[in-house]
Amino acid sequence: MSVRDSSLFGLQLLDRRRFLANLAGGLGGIALGSLVAADSTSNPLAPRSPHFPPRAKRVLQIFCSGAVSQLDTWDYKPELIKRHGQPMPSAEKVITFQGEQGNLSKSPWEFRPRGQSGKMTSDLLPKLGECADDLCFIHSLTSKTNTHGPGEMFLNTGFTLEGFPSVGSWVSYALGTENADLPAYVAIPDPRGVPQQGPANWANGFLPAVYQGTAFNADKPISHLQRPKEIGETSDRAAKDFLRVLNDEHLKHNPGDTDLAARIASYELAAKMQLSAPEASDLSGESTATKRLYGLDDPNPILAGFGRNCLLARRLLERGVRFVTLFNGAFAMGEGALNWDGHRQIKSDYDRHGPILDTPAAALMKDLKARGLLDDTLVLWTTEFGRMPTFQKGANGRDHNPKGFTAWMAGAGVKRGFSFGATDEFGHKAVENVVDVHDFHATVLHLLGLDHEKLTFYNNGAQRRLTDVHGKVIREVLA
Repeated sequence: MSVRDSSLFGLQLLDRRRFLANLAGGLGGIALGSLVAADSTSNPLAPRSPHFPPRAKRVLQIFCSGAVSQLDTWDYKPELIKRHGQPMPSAEKVITFQGEQGNLSKSPWEFRPRGQSGKMTSDLLPKLGECADDLCFIHSLTSKTNTHGPGEMFLNTGFTLEGFPSVGSWVSYALGTENADLPAYVAIPDPRGVPQQGPANWANGFLPAVYQGTAFNADKPISHLQRPKEIGETSDRAAKDFLRVLNDEHLKHNPGDTDLAARIASYELAAKMQLSAPEASDLSGESTATKRLYGLDDPNPILAGFGRNCLLARRLLERGVRFVTLFNGAFAMGEGALNWDGHRQIKSDYDRHGPILDTPAAALMKDLKARGLLDDTLVLWTTEFGRMPTFQKGANGRDHNPKGFTAWMAGAGVKRGFSFGATDEFGHKAVENVVDVHDFHATVLHLLGLDHEKLTFYNNGAQRRLTDVHGKVIREVLA
């Protein structure tokens, strides 16, 4: 049996003479009462330098589950309005995810110019429209799939299959965290539930487990975080300190074992979060004006719940969490009303979803800007793919469309009040400055000071990366 194999059973650590000899010295470490590891070898979440000077220190990703229609939010198409009710010009019938398509259909919501930039956005999201001068729109994004689960995976991990690290995991692996008492990466699920692929959207994949997203929201705190009531605070602290001594000794005998270091760091982080996470999640100290801004007093409990999540996101970002993914919409089989999957009745469905996203997300953008956090925070608005310019045959909603849709960036390092790329005159296909998800990811990493071709991890015989073997930085959107 190898030394590494034997360590799994603790044979080296629990050797009686070695244990007793080192115990005396270890007691001195207990007195320090610190759970912070000394360096990046023993602490995988220690802050690390990027490849080059970054424009952004942290990332907020807003992910709208269910595939938001670009044609009813951000992508204004006068020709679609003009040709409303006519067949889409095509030599063949248009067949998409759920079958044959009907006629071209304009948006049920009016588009209006916003801000000094005059950007045309929909009345579906008027408050976010007020932020148009701070947004950098990418109107030519494309995906590899027209199915929700793989689409979520592709947007959030760079691959359509599960088992690959999420963007937040790659970023925390590369840069660590600036707050040793909170996770580097937090996923905030919607009050109604999780997206279709659930935790795979914030998973670590083949990266060490310490880099997976920690999932909780304002109404559902981290599970199993608090100590049992029957264990006193003094006993709990003493047990943690003693465990630290044992873990340090174990790690000394297994230098370079990143999996072991990750497990130890995860347990230590959980201990530190017993104090830090409740404080970060406590919204009671926020002003009445701030709570009202985020819609916490709204009679719609889902809107108020998403507002609490948005406020939690701001508190995590200002406390040094490196990457926060804020989910809007949840998966429910056969019940599209929980997310943006507007196949049948897009008007009534989106009339429900729009205010839930609009008020809190706009408040978050305005709050970040007012506090100066937008200067070094990169904000992303994303969804898995777009929607067709036609209504489905026999329905009043739009089918899946991966051929051209919209995402936007805001904040550190990107142009403001700017639009890049374009779909055709009906909003069906990207035709100008076509962008794929790998390009989008390469640009996010670049703004964090990371070269997407150099950020790699050896797995299963290959040097893996977020952008696979693709991707180029979208330099036209950089400020």
